[in-house]
Amino acid sequence: MANSRTPSHLPFACSRWLARVVVAALLTACVLPLHAGQNKFGRHDGRHQIDQLEEAWRVAILASDSKALSNLLADDYMAITASGTLQTKDQTLANMRSGRLHITSLAVADRKVRFYAKTAVVTSVAHVEGSNQEGSVSGDFRYTRVYVKNQQDEWKIVSFEASRIRARGDHR
Repeated sequence: MANSRTPSHLPFACSRWLARVVVAALLTACVLPLHAGQNKFGRHDGRHQIDQLEEAWRVAILASDSKALSNLLADDYMAITASGTLQTKDQTLANMRSGRLHITSLAVADRKVRFYAKTAVVTSVAHVEGSNQEGSVSGDFRYTRVYVKNQQDEWKIVSFEASRIRARGDHR
């Protein structure tokens, strides 16, 4: 007795299997549009939040408001400056408080925001006018800023990197 099923049972088994597949397909077709709509709304809401935080960052930099900047940065924040140096949150805030970094103009363009679960990656171009302890920091920069949602469901900046955009023909 190699097979306990007789040919008469096969149509019934196949029809039950086919009915399950059809029900699963119908449920998927009904649920996916609802789920996709929630994701789109969630992305839109997240984009709005990140845009507001980017503006809060810009205003804090222009006003040299270390308290506002501190609220935006995660405790383990790390920056890579345009000169290639690393700066922690404490170092960034100390530079602002001491006046070693003073930005007088900051215009942002070409902002793109991408989301990966609880992470948002922002890339932009910034036209900056200002100075630091080494001299002028004026020019155009491309930057990447990374936000992560913490356990309190707040977006915090965890990473920043800036690169100077050089004019054609400029070397180093």
